[in-house]
Amino acid sequence: MRWQGQQLGTADASALPGLESLNSLVQSVSTPEFAEMTFHEVLCKSALNHVPGSSAMPFDWTVNPYRGCSHACSYCFARGTHEYLELDAGRDFDSQIIVKVNVADVLRRELNRSTWQQEPVMLGTNTDPYQRAEGKYQLMPEIASALTEAGTPFSILTKGTLLRRDLPLLKDAADSVRVSIALSIAVFDDQLQKLIEPGTPSTAARLATVRAAADAGFRVTVFLMPIIPHLTDSIAVIDHALHEIRAAGAVRVVYGALHLRPGAKQWFMQWLENEHPELVSSYLGLYPGVSANAPKGYRSWLAKRVRPLMRVHGLDGYAEDDHPRGAPVSGLAARSRVVTTSRGRAAAGATLF
Repeated sequence: MRWQGQQLGTADASALPGLESLNSLVQSVSTPEFAEMTFHEVLCKSALNHVPGSSAMPFDWTVNPYRGCSHACSYCFARGTHEYLELDAGRDFDSQIIVKVNVADVLRRELNRSTWQQEPVMLGTNTDPYQRAEGKYQLMPEIASALTEAGTPFSILTKGTLLRRDLPLLKDAADSVRVSIALSIAVFDDQLQKLIEPGTPSTAARLATVRAAADAGFRVTVFLMPIIPHLTDSIAVIDHALHEIRAAGAVRVVYGALHLRPGAKQWFMQWLENEHPELVSSYLGLYPGVSANAPKGYRSWLAKRVRPLMRVHGLDGYAEDDHPRGAPVSGLAARSRVVTTSRGRAAAGATLF
């Protein structure tokens, strides 16, 4: 891997955050309870990641305690980030997990700087903070506590049911800062779900997590993403998904068509060739060459299906394309500032949203 053979203490400015030098690697761990997985424990130099201004993401700051993800979603847009480490975007991304074991301590230092403006922070934008590794390393409680103590609002997006472990902590945090919770649930057919995202909790388990978060007082958002052409984009499938989402207690849906970014595209197309070869030619038409996004015509067609059904089911929401860079986004760590006290802490009584 890239860090092997690197001189001790030599920084690499182009490295992924937290992997700038060899002396960040503590150890690599394989254990029987995580079969066929290896955790590479590293000491990160930074925890807060600033989102580039050129990005379409509607937030400015993220924290990513892990790189790689055991959820093994064949479509995951983050797969390409593993290639810098001289790991592949396929099996290695699913099984070679980078763990920033000191991320909470580094985060506390960064949040205590006088220059920190208590801007909202998003968790779960790259790889899932509640993937299986979190059960072993338990990084999220300290991350959430650090953000809360610094008066910093934050949002969590996850497919992981381990979120339920931290709901009491998150509910307490929401007394001081704005906290939002979103679950990603893309596939409501059990057989397809096991094929396309084999490492994720079941759809039923994630819906139960939505219910648990709603019962704790959160206005939960569900990311119905990606909607997969020819597999999950029929009216019947979308209607069923929205019915289940509403029944679980969610109030908002964000939806969008499948993205196939470099790294993910090759892996997904290999999956498609194996599982649905009859769809390969159609996908080559929808995502020709290096195209990562479904064409505008398809996205407009999809919106005409989803939006009326959202109204039928009494769900607020929007398409991911509806919010340009800088626009506030309900259910995420939007870019607006939280009101603070004279001590620099967030005012108590912030709304769960």
